[in-house]
Amino acid sequence: MDQQYKGLSDIRRITAPTQSPVDPARRPARGVRAWERAALHWLLKTFGNPPLHFVMWNGEVISNSQEAPVARIHFREPGALYRMLLDAELFFGDDYSSGRIEVEGYFVEFLEQIYRGIAHAPKPGFVRQMLQAWLRRPRNNSLEGSQENIHHHYDLGNDFYRLWLDEEMQYTCAYFAQAAMSLEEAQRAKMDHVCRKLELKPGMTVVEAGCGWGGLARHMALNYGVKVRSYNISHQQIMYATHRARAEGYANRVEYVEDDYRNIRGHFDAFVSVGMLEHVGIDHYPVLGEVAANSLKENGRGLIHSIGRNRPGMMNAWIEKRIFPGGHPPALSEMMQIFEPNRFAVLDVENIRLHYAKTLAYWLERFEANVDTITTQTSPEFVRAWRLYLAGSMAAFTAGDLQLFQIVFAHGHSNEVPWTRWHLYHDRDPKKETAWNRVTS
Repeated sequence: MDQQYKGLSDIRRITAPTQSPVDPARRPARGVRAWERAALHWLLKTFGNPPLHFVMWNGEVISNSQEAPVARIHFREPGALYRMLLDAELFFGDDYSSGRIEVEGYFVEFLEQIYRGIAHAPKPGFVRQMLQAWLRRPRNNSLEGSQENIHHHYDLGNDFYRLWLDEEMQYTCAYFAQAAMSLEEAQRAKMDHVCRKLELKPGMTVVEAGCGWGGLARHMALNYGVKVRSYNISHQQIMYATHRARAEGYANRVEYVEDDYRNIRGHFDAFVSVGMLEHVGIDHYPVLGEVAANSLKENGRGLIHSIGRNRPGMMNAWIEKRIFPGGHPPALSEMMQIFEPNRFAVLDVENIRLHYAKTLAYWLERFEANVDTITTQTSPEFVRAWRLYLAGSMAAFTAGDLQLFQIVFAHGHSNEVPWTRWHLYHDRDPKKETAWNRVTS
């Protein structure tokens, strides 16, 4: 049964299974050299001396903090230390996935400490900076590149995602309108929140850029009486969504199209994109804006839901390389490249980042509950990589490194826009509402 994650303390103190500490018989014979010890002390200092204990391959413990440790990080071999010194953001993930690094303790809180340290660490020297830039170079989101990137992440198999997502296969941030909501309830609340922002009414037409497994399109058609055309380049997701629409009898109301968003055609009352912008790449934002402008009718309304940042920056280097190729979480200033060139009026901006931390807590719990099945289907290295991805994403939201933006927009000349936010909340019982920031953590 799912835990009820009501506060930040519940989320931040999730632990992840670890292997046993390194068997002394397997440790390298040599001790820690003076320069290795000094280099790790220097790294900890640049990270702000977090409450962490690093256990070296010979059992020696190194720390710069007098506080009780949040976690103990075991280096199995000297090479793991060297790679972390070169580029902690990139190589920690590889060495954790392979088992050359182990973590004991509060996994999410440990990752928060690392992310905050990386964010405030001084810039590396020129040579190291150039080497990191080469190692971290992101993949392209051209038509061909996008197809390859999406295949890498989303075509792992529907059975894999079904093990830890909700029953509607929503792989985007849920919306916990009430703190005690289950994941399923919160995902339905998210879809309703989006539909309310678009003010959907029976008979309207909607185009969706990036439909996942088709859950939002299905929800809009069945609960709001609209007709939807959804575009996606993941073959497995389109096949799943199309088969379900035919089997459940609403294929006349939802059309799933296996094609790139750049090929959207037609005019619609609403344009919506939930969880796709992260795949687009900033160089292609003006094109996405043109597509939205050409798709929306004169008084149409659009919504983009995306992971973002407080200021421009790159995707975590390891996640971009190993999990989410071509990914880029934009700052609001970058997102404006979608709206400003096309004379859109931005009507509403909402940030629900802590809802994503809570969503990820549910996903990680379900992932761990099915870890034996996933290991059988994949490998121990895959399991550790995805554990780190889910926990690391959670930590990025709780640390404030990542945000979750919902932006509502319309043509600048349209006066058919809401005057207030009353339509979002008017039929909810305020006594049952529990704002996230008032929940005891």
